[in-house]
Amino acid sequence: MRSPGQDTSYDLPMEQTEQFTTGSPAAAGYRMPGEWERHEATWLSWPKRDGISFPGLYDEVLPTFVQIIAALQGSEKVRINVTDGSEEAQVRRALAKVNTSHVEFFHIPTNEPWCRDHGPIFVQRGLDPQLAVIDWGYNAWGGKYPPFDLDDLVPTKIAKHLGLPVYYPGLVMEGGSLDVNGAGALLTTTSCLLNPNRNPDRSQSEIERALRDYLGVYQVIWLGDGIEGDDTDGHIDDITRFVGPNTVLTAVEPDPKDANHRPLANNVEKLRQTRLQDGSALEVIEIPMPPRIEREGQRLPASYVNFYIGNQVILLPIFESRRDEQAISILHDCFPDRRVVAIDCRNLVWGLGAFHCLTQQQPAV
Repeated sequence: MRSPGQDTSYDLPMEQTEQFTTGSPAAAGYRMPGEWERHEATWLSWPKRDGISFPGLYDEVLPTFVQIIAALQGSEKVRINVTDGSEEAQVRRALAKVNTSHVEFFHIPTNEPWCRDHGPIFVQRGLDPQLAVIDWGYNAWGGKYPPFDLDDLVPTKIAKHLGLPVYYPGLVMEGGSLDVNGAGALLTTTSCLLNPNRNPDRSQSEIERALRDYLGVYQVIWLGDGIEGDDTDGHIDDITRFVGPNTVLTAVEPDPKDANHRPLANNVEKLRQTRLQDGSALEVIEIPMPPRIEREGQRLPASYVNFYIGNQVILLPIFESRRDEQAISILHDCFPDRRVVAIDCRNLVWGLGAFHCLTQQQPAV
């Protein structure tokens, strides 16, 4: 559970202008690949004991990070942001019982561990692929949780380490607020992207144009509200995800008395009415929400949709629920060539996120 603050301002850090890359990434041939396309690495930002994400549960959550890293061994590299050599040594001790031949450390300080949202969006171009980084502005989900100054600098710092060009759209945007099929379509929500706590001076059409120009998409599919307990104002990665160029997996709540039932049903209706760029219908696969989870009187945003797609594995959050096995089966059917690694996230979701929120994929080149 994060402790909210009041600062909603966002200023582009001066040092970012040093690597400013002009022009449109889309015009230069870049696109954001689908998450199932080949990765070189998965990025993580290591949590801080004194951070605000896991009050009272840091020691209980740490083994989940170890499980993530162990599950990705043999699948791809894992690149971890740590503050300095001292924190790197601490993390190495935490990973003492894990094969870490695939792990690399980067001395990039962060405030909190949600790398999906503060990390870079990688875009790719060419038959002989090249990468660039999109560095959206970051203000901790509408200024809710300052400080976020270190997190806001992460994309450019990673780009410098990797020697990649950087584009700066000049908009606040989190990675968990969007999902792409790698073939021109993007999913997002009006409740998040049009919230005035991000880009109050930008219209829907202006935001949509930025998504087209910087991520190489042609079609933006707008859904409505997110799930109860989600402090991000409705990130798409808790409700609907592409699992193929023409297929989405979307959460549903069977209980009509649950607060999530109607918003999720409305999203399903919109998806079933959607046509892709070529006129074809989306294939819509439904996955149930886990039963309600509360801690200290607060509903937590537990969702099976917050999975992560690795090269060889699917990291699936489970919640010791009667619906866990159904979720495992559905994800296996969606990705029969990958192993579904189901990990208990009842402690992790106290930070109001799960595996997709913690990870950011770097496409292979």
